[in-house]
Amino acid sequence: MLNHFPLSPQPANRHLVHLLRERIEKAPHSPLLTQGAKNFTAEDLLNSGAGFAKAFAAAGLRSGDRVALQSTNRPEFISVLVGCALTGLILVPVNTASRGSQLAYYIKNSRARIFITENELLAHITNARVADSASVDGLEAIWSLDDCAANADLPQLIPFSKAAIAESSAAYEPHSTDPAVVIYTSGTSGPSKGVICSHAQLFWWGQHSLQNIGIDASDVLYTCLPLFHINALNTFFQALQCGGRIVIGGKFSVSRFFSDLISAEATVTFLPGAMVPMLLSREPDASERAHRVRVALAPGASAQHYEQFVSRTGIQVLDGFGSTETNFVICTPHDDPRPGWMGKVARGFEARVVDEFDNEVPHGTPGELILRNDEPFAFSSGYFDMPEKTGEAWRNLWFHTGDRVLRDVDGYYRFLDRMKDSIRRRGENISSYEVEQVVNGHPAVAEVAAYAVPSELAEDEVMCSIILRDGEHLDPLELIKWIEPRLPYFAIPRFLRILKELPKTENGKVQKYKLRAEGRTSDTWDLASSGHVIKR
Repeated sequence: MLNHFPLSPQPANRHLVHLLRERIEKAPHSPLLTQGAKNFTAEDLLNSGAGFAKAFAAAGLRSGDRVALQSTNRPEFISVLVGCALTGLILVPVNTASRGSQLAYYIKNSRARIFITENELLAHITNARVADSASVDGLEAIWSLDDCAANADLPQLIPFSKAAIAESSAAYEPHSTDPAVVIYTSGTSGPSKGVICSHAQLFWWGQHSLQNIGIDASDVLYTCLPLFHINALNTFFQALQCGGRIVIGGKFSVSRFFSDLISAEATVTFLPGAMVPMLLSREPDASERAHRVRVALAPGASAQHYEQFVSRTGIQVLDGFGSTETNFVICTPHDDPRPGWMGKVARGFEARVVDEFDNEVPHGTPGELILRNDEPFAFSSGYFDMPEKTGEAWRNLWFHTGDRVLRDVDGYYRFLDRMKDSIRRRGENISSYEVEQVVNGHPAVAEVAAYAVPSELAEDEVMCSIILRDGEHLDPLELIKWIEPRLPYFAIPRFLRILKELPKTENGKVQKYKLRAEGRTSDTWDLASSGHVIKR
């Protein structure tokens, strides 16, 4: 078993191909990736990636070209990534939920020459062609990872197994500064932005995660998060660099999560904080303690659920902060966790909390979190084909996260809300996060999203969309009365809506912009119509 890999290979070697070769040299037979009953070594992935590289070369793709991939979690995802690295191409991972005009936009904006998908997702690209035929018809080829029949709506479609394969791939040695992937963020206002992530950024994502979480070669990393997001992709780089193994699961399931951990023999796992209360809503059983997991990285896990989760499962919960544009910048110290706080700035980064003019604000004062990296290319290189947006986000040579936080005198950072999620009501700024923390504390509530809706007079009103625990019923006015002693009068929601589910991204983030767009619906309860008067 490998004890460790060097923490800092030479700068020119901080790329995927070198890391795979290093893994082969030092641990040639150790599994790197597992899905189901199948194990794959680094050599397996390098060889399968070479097959894609030969096909890319035969198709006439050149260094710097983009290849779009819409795929569920499967080993071929990594093989395509490796194939791109071997030919200097840039992979554009696409959310499996994308279809229609959104998918067409990704293809058009990235100027992808080839689109790779799987049979189960072919309807998405067909729908995209209906929405914008020019974008899809401009693709030179559509490859399916599975055997597929001819499709009149997609004349470029062929199974990858029948793609023309060159005798040898183009000779290309990646550099750490080369773009590896362009990952599209889920746009909340305006078009989504393609974040350019270099090989070096992915390398540093892996390195900082290993250090911040405390991972070594003995660890088995389990993720059921999608590889087209930075979280799971970063998990692969963690396993690659530490000598451990990543187990790729299916979609997140509350009922199966702990049994999946057991089957994977996992020691470390990853889940958005929103999944923690979902797991606590299940009936306790023996599987919650029968696993080997010692730590879960769960950014955004609420303080009120922290102790209950640790007590029930025996899993230490770590919080932290990172984004596709940045890295694992803030993390929970293992020896001093503070539930509800993201943690402290990790080594290799700088952070400030600033006002609207980028002036640093005093400790305890809310402001925008801005960040800077010490190592070159540890952050994104910018937004693809969007120089204005890049300049705006990186103004004054700091990356502006758009997150409203505060920092205490000990250097701990606490997330309040997105700057655009801030609610202003009756002259007071209200944190949607703080409202959610309180409402989530009600025993009948499983999940909640707080957001602003327009007032009839001026500023905002507070609205909450709520999911109830199984079998629970809740009178809206009784909930308001329960909230009253727990929140300032101006932060108490005026509008409540009970839903069966909240709109979310594939990695579990609530899409509040969709809730704001729906606004007050016919099933929305209004405190103003109840006759109840909030005491000031």
